[in-house]
Amino acid sequence: MNTTSDATPPAAPNGKRRRILTIVATAFAVLGLLWFVLWYVVLSEREKTDDAYVSGNQVAVTSQIAGTVVGIYANNTELVSAGQVLVRLDPTDAETALNRATSALAQSVRQVRQQQAMAGQYDAQIARSRLELVRTEEDLARRSPLLADQAIASEEVKHAEEAVAMARANLSQAQRQADAAHALVDGVSVQDNPAVQAARAAYRDAYVNASRNAVVAPVAGFVALRSVQLGQRIQAGAALLNVVPLQNLWVDANFKEGQLRNLRLGQPTEVRSDLYGGSVLFHGKVIGMAAGTGAAFSLLPAQNASGNWIKVVQRVPVRVSIAPEDLAKHPLRIGLSTTVTVDTHDRSGAMLAAVPETGATGASTTVYAADLARADADANAIITRNLGGAP
Repeated sequence: MNTTSDATPPAAPNGKRRRILTIVATAFAVLGLLWFVLWYVVLSEREKTDDAYVSGNQVAVTSQIAGTVVGIYANNTELVSAGQVLVRLDPTDAETALNRATSALAQSVRQVRQQQAMAGQYDAQIARSRLELVRTEEDLARRSPLLADQAIASEEVKHAEEAVAMARANLSQAQRQADAAHALVDGVSVQDNPAVQAARAAYRDAYVNASRNAVVAPVAGFVALRSVQLGQRIQAGAALLNVVPLQNLWVDANFKEGQLRNLRLGQPTEVRSDLYGGSVLFHGKVIGMAAGTGAAFSLLPAQNASGNWIKVVQRVPVRVSIAPEDLAKHPLRIGLSTTVTVDTHDRSGAMLAAVPETGATGASTTVYAADLARADADANAIITRNLGGAP
């Protein structure tokens, strides 16, 4: 019996196993190479963080004067427009003060008109005093030659001299009185007289205070954190509610300090919100980086010089804009969680702004300017009514 051929194992299975291992190793090598290429070309040119949240302006609406709340016209979650009345205060005290200011302004105009008339009266008094002086001087001139001829008594000449002196004193007094009267009214019209301007300023203050009984929204947005209640007595500066303009939001992305080396201003970003998931992509760009880490600006900053110091990787808030058209299609809310990916391929930009902003990205409101314009218009109307025929 031949046992040699029975003890020799077949070669085919070993070769098949070797080919399978080679294919698997080659596949892993190819996958590793593809992953390296993907990391080198794409992933290494991006910085990503999920420690990012939607932020926005929370405009606190406060009362500019003290008063009692008599009306509330907005509630939480409601949309309000800029200039819309949100809260109204009891107007009694302010209207009373406005009426007093109205009377004071009208009275000041009439008093200035009276001063102008008195100045004209003193001018007439000067003319009469000059005529009186001329008459007394002529009387003295006629009597003086008669005294030499003893045609009249010396007392008459003395009386004539005294009359001339009295006329001169009266003329001097009239001139000084006229100067004092003209000092109050000369050089300006009734409207521009300092007394009228002071009363006008007091009227504007009273008018503005009366208009501030209506607390208006400085910007358009949604009402939040309403705390004011009917009948509440509030003081000037008391916070009543917030208005959040959701059409102007941004994202504060907190990147680790090691990720900042490749971030530059103006780099494009992609933002995904947990609200919409990965199906909605928001576009934006890096518009600023905080001046310090979050820990540095916390209420209780870390004391790293203490003996129990433990090193913790710090994060720096990076401000990322959101395209307005994306916000219009898919509204966001303040505080929502997001994931931010920054394309760092272009690193030619600056890490910090080189020049101050010109104010183009700031915020402003004009809802309070209308009160002053109406106050000026009403003040002019009061002045005109009390001018009469005065210039």
